[in-house]
Amino acid sequence: MNNKSNLIVLSTGGTGGHMTPAQALAQDLISRGFRIELITDERGTKYKHLFGDIPTHVVRSGTFGAGFSGKLKGAANLGLGVGQAIFLLLKLKPKLVVGFGGYPSVPGVYAAQKLNIPTVIHEQNAIIGKANAFLARNAERIALSLPGVQGLDDAERMRAVVTGNPVRPDIAALYTQPYPNLNHDTPLRIFIMGGSLGATVFSTVVPQTLARLSIEYRQRLHIVQQCRKDDLDIARRTYEIAGIKADLRPFFDDVATELGKAHLIIARSGASTVAEVTTAGRPAIFVPYPHHKDQQQKMNADSVADAGGAWVMTEDGFTADALLARIETFLQNPSILFRAAEKASTCGKPDAARKLGNLVTAMVSGWSD
Repeated sequence: MNNKSNLIVLSTGGTGGHMTPAQALAQDLISRGFRIELITDERGTKYKHLFGDIPTHVVRSGTFGAGFSGKLKGAANLGLGVGQAIFLLLKLKPKLVVGFGGYPSVPGVYAAQKLNIPTVIHEQNAIIGKANAFLARNAERIALSLPGVQGLDDAERMRAVVTGNPVRPDIAALYTQPYPNLNHDTPLRIFIMGGSLGATVFSTVVPQTLARLSIEYRQRLHIVQQCRKDDLDIARRTYEIAGIKADLRPFFDDVATELGKAHLIIARSGASTVAEVTTAGRPAIFVPYPHHKDQQQKMNADSVADAGGAWVMTEDGFTADALLARIETFLQNPSILFRAAEKASTCGKPDAARKLGNLVTAMVSGWSD
């Protein structure tokens, strides 16, 4: 492949949920001989380390805030970002632009569409996001993480293909590993993830709940938990007083390792988290982020719960009493977790990065008719 004419540009929002699948696709495409460059906004630069030496370009973007002034400011930032992206793409001359959602993805993808550069958008959630909904009409292909994604019209569905949500190779490798041994006298390992910013509700409810278990059960627990910095000291003290082994950190850079050792996950249900947990084949208690108007995280979680691989608890219902009943049941009947792990793995798509990479390769090669 001619190295001067094989550039693919990835345009993505600045959160982990958008950056993680973009990184997974980047790794797949590089293995095929493509060159990759990234477009995001200022917020996305904190994830540059995930992409190694891949060039990263920052453009302006903005959401449409409340009121006339908020909408005007958002439109102005978006317009400026599109202008920056047009100038950049004219210089780079990529074969294809792939968008991963979020408002920062709009300038790069929209500019490509205006320049007649083919575009693919990838939707991680069960309901198409606003940015992707805006871009879908003129995208050549729409890659979906889940079948039956809501928000597409009939013409868009004709151009949609289910690839799954790409995960990193180290997490994809967990798909073939067996569920860790668990019986009535072995440690129960629980991995609590709070999303990109942590979740205070987990730092308060989980330690308080586990401290109420009998001493026999507390001695069997091994907790690995992501906590916000402000919540670390209180949560750590609660575990110490209860005599529960706990590893608490604001951020884990070894998620694949912890997923591989865990018997149970407690987490938000963002699309990337759900993809990683199901690819690893781990049962989960999902507590969806409650403040999305379209309840996208609940729909993500329900897709796994309906298959028998997870339990969904609303944040209002995520109480110490309710959680205690579940954890005691798992400790008394470990086979419940084992069976749920099998069901969770049926929702996993470890080859999602390869499938999306195949789609991109076909598009660039003119094989996508």
